[in-house]
Amino acid sequence: MSRIGKKAVEIPSGVEATIQGSTISIKGPKGTMQRSVSPHMSVTKEGQLITVTRPSDANQMRALHGVTRTVIANMVTGVTKGFEKGLELVGVGYKAQLQGNVLVMSLGFSHPIHFPIPEGVSIKLDGPTAIKIHGIDKALVGQVAADLRDLRKPEPYKGKGVKYAGEKVRRKEGKTGK
Repeated sequence: MSRIGKKAVEIPSGVEATIQGSTISIKGPKGTMQRSVSPHMSVTKEGQLITVTRPSDANQMRALHGVTRTVIANMVTGVTKGFEKGLELVGVGYKAQLQGNVLVMSLGFSHPIHFPIPEGVSIKLDGPTAIKIHGIDKALVGQVAADLRDLRKPEPYKGKGVKYAGEKVRRKEGKTGK
């Protein structure tokens, strides 16, 4: 049996969870999340615990078991604490500004890049080169961070670009280095 799937998800006080068929709705102080899980998994709520069980030991069912439990745990964490991802802009002249619901970035191109902030995510700037992405949906926060990083990935020679906070960029020597 899956070690992660076996664990019950504990629902903290102030959080409501409802299960209707394969749809799970969790409401907390930061917002409400609703997600449908695989109909093969049986999700039950007993008091302040949510447990996930699988019908068989087939490979696909074993994979879905742990994923389903983790998705539910991330929903509970999202509506209580929320998720945050940080980005750093490294390079001369690289900067970011918020203009309403649009993030405007100068990344060394001949034009500024306008990135519309999606619903369910908030972006805060800690200075012109530090971006913090907040939200209750872990997948959405990670996807927005990945989309911003894809605009100008860090290059290995000078390390310039958009990188995750704390990410180590593997550096290469130039052609003159021996």
